[in-house]
Amino acid sequence: MATIIEMPKLSDTMTEGTLVRWLKNAGDTIEVGDEIAEIETDKATMSMEAFDDGILHEIYVKEGEKAPLGGKLALLLEEGEDPPEPGEEITSSSPAESDQPANEASSSATAPSQSAPPAPKTSNGGRIKASPLARRVAADRGVDLSQIQGTGPGGRIVRKDVEDAPTGTAAASSASAPQVPAAPAIRPTMSEGDERIPLTGMRAVIAERLLASKTQIPHFYLTIEVDAANLLTFRKQINEQAATSEGANKFTINDFILKAVADSAVAVPAVNASFDGDAIVRFGSVHISVAVSIDDGLVTPVIRDAQDKSLSEISVAVKDLATRARNKKLSPDEFAGGTLTVSNLGAFGIDSFDAIINPPQALILAISSIRQVPVVNAEGQIVPGQRMNIGMSGDHRVIDGAVGAQYLGELRRLLENPALMLL
Repeated sequence: MATIIEMPKLSDTMTEGTLVRWLKNAGDTIEVGDEIAEIETDKATMSMEAFDDGILHEIYVKEGEKAPLGGKLALLLEEGEDPPEPGEEITSSSPAESDQPANEASSSATAPSQSAPPAPKTSNGGRIKASPLARRVAADRGVDLSQIQGTGPGGRIVRKDVEDAPTGTAAASSASAPQVPAAPAIRPTMSEGDERIPLTGMRAVIAERLLASKTQIPHFYLTIEVDAANLLTFRKQINEQAATSEGANKFTINDFILKAVADSAVAVPAVNASFDGDAIVRFGSVHISVAVSIDDGLVTPVIRDAQDKSLSEISVAVKDLATRARNKKLSPDEFAGGTLTVSNLGAFGIDSFDAIINPPQALILAISSIRQVPVVNAEGQIVPGQRMNIGMSGDHRVIDGAVGAQYLGELRRLLENPALMLL
């Protein structure tokens, strides 16, 4: 039976994908599980697997072109099957996705009060094309759909169009309600020799999410200085011992930091949480998102259940995730579900920095380099010391300053006494 290969949902926030490269050509035989194409999502470039067997008859989307979620990518036929006639119904290789995210879709059946309002009409009585989720979001926000240009198939208004709508599109609650004009975009002035580089899907989402984070989350910042002398000595001793065993893992400073971050979150569980409208969600496990720089931007693969992992298990896990992230071999679920984030710029020689919270999390840690600096010891003498700054950015709706200080105090205690992490 003829089957349409559609753009699959490869990340939780994906609305479209770019066909980077076809791994199969027209005429090739395909089996279930074969990698047939590479798709760039809003988070990474991932391989797309086949859902059905057959012959790849025709490719609709060329390399470098974009397609919306559920868009037609190619046609798959059974061996010896003739192409369908125009207008003939064709099955899909995967269920078509709407603009409704998975978590909303799973709850919609149990929330009848959240149903979409009736389809709106234009001033001349025509029907405005908008998805049910877009209509519901517009009703909640008081947005006039007739003032929005849809970006979905056939000009259909989708959820993102409503969320991106300027304040000037809000429907007036009364005849006298003032209309707030949309703020004009501030654009750079370009000169000869300047280059305008279109945003990739990943970079566009990074821009959108970080803007939302800084404008919607009330950040507060705390910084501690850690005496890293014992940590450096302890790491050296462990690695020297490991060197005597063939194939033994070599530990990095970051491994110890991640272990301390997880153990400290167990000791101070209030930081391992998220703001959820009228409640705070406190997570039962510590899933650490680790910021990894790649050519296209930044990704945050997740070390799951870090509180249950040994130092060695964390070390192996983060090396594997970082390698596969840079080789674009991570699966979508390996990006999802983090409860707090660690961003380490120590390898770049950064002395101190403040990071932007990765929503919907409430905590991100900014790890700087270890510096040799003069310090005053207990006897009042100026001696060489090894110091490392750690910054914390917290969501003040979730974490109080005193709680953040308590967490950083526990983190410093473990890093300055690293043997405690092996107990």
